[in-house]
Amino acid sequence: MKKNRYLLCLLLCGFMLYFAVPRLSVRAEGAEGVFAIVWLAFALMVIAGNLTALLYAPKRQVQGREPQGLKRKSRSF
Repeated sequence: MKKNRYLLCLLLCGFMLYFAVPRLSVRAEGAEGVFAIVWLAFALMVIAGNLTALLYAPKRQVQGREPQGLKRKSRSF
C-alpha cells in the first residue's frame, strides 16, 4: 500500500514540475531567483525521498509458509 503512495507522490511532483519549470526563472535577480532555486531544490528532495523509499522498501513476505527449521513431519503407516 505504501508503494502506491510513493508512486502517486512521484507522479504529482513530476506533474507540478512540468507546469512550474517553464514559469520559473532561475537567472532572475533578487527574491524571484532565490525562490525559483529553493523551489526546485525542494522538488528534487521530494523526488529523491520518494524514489529512495520506493526502491529500498523491504520486500513483503508471503504469509502461510512455515520456516525451514519448523517443518512438521508427516507420518506414514
